[in-house]
Amino acid sequence: MGVDQLPFPAAAQGLDFAALLERVDKWDYSLSANSHSTRMWERAYPSRYIPLDYGYPRNDVYYTAGAADIRAVRARLGIAPGRRAVLYAPTHRDYEAGWTPRLDLAALVDRLGEDTVLLVRGHYFYEGSASPLTGLRRSGRIVDVSSYDPVEELCLAADALVTDYSSIMFDYACLDRPIVVHADDWETYRTTRGVYFDLMAEAPGPVARTQDELTGILTTDAWRDDSAAKARAVFRRRFCEYDDGRAAERVVRRVFLGQDEASLPPVIPVGERTPAPTPEEAV
Repeated sequence: MGVDQLPFPAAAQGLDFAALLERVDKWDYSLSANSHSTRMWERAYPSRYIPLDYGYPRNDVYYTAGAADIRAVRARLGIAPGRRAVLYAPTHRDYEAGWTPRLDLAALVDRLGEDTVLLVRGHYFYEGSASPLTGLRRSGRIVDVSSYDPVEELCLAADALVTDYSSIMFDYACLDRPIVVHADDWETYRTTRGVYFDLMAEAPGPVARTQDELTGILTTDAWRDDSAAKARAVFRRRFCEYDDGRAAERVVRRVFLGQDEASLPPVIPVGERTPAPTPEEAV
């Protein structure tokens, strides 16, 4: 993410590391959602800031949103009640100049059937470029949500997430909803950019290396079966460690009100949290 990209020319291309460190030196605090990220952040952005292991305030909504909120955002997106919404949110590639979806989205949505809507969110690095999704809006079953804000609403609206290596998986995991990883170029991505853990061994759900494998997962119960739930539970314990719905309160009380650590609300254990209702529960 930061100075640890120096050994990776494709990822480091165009980065001014001196300017980056100047900006980092202006930080007073650094927020983290888990202890693993805290350690990696200190390596990527070395400076004298104070790490705050409080969780991300933006993720509080994954615990505070109610059934009415879920219904409202799905209505804004045009998702009919009873339809399954799958959010597809891939990350960018340092070794590709622009964004070309790595999936045949038209073929995928046809295989998924009439009851599934595909919400497609391109990475923000590609804002301003021609959208490869033009012409793919098929009777409302493929929805380009690349410019939709906030992204948290898209997560709340989705029954499941399909991604590759995007950090959205860590946020979406707060909801304890199914996540499927599509990793057709894992070896190339890992080699050119570097990674902080082995996603193939510690994925939050089933992993597909091809479109056919992804289709097979989404057209059976593999996307939400017991094996997927167990993998997600392990992932959540590690990466949703501090995201419990009270991050904003901890930040405000510590940073703006100057309260000491001992007075802040303790982090609720992952197994004791109640995420926002699923779209199925919110009907």
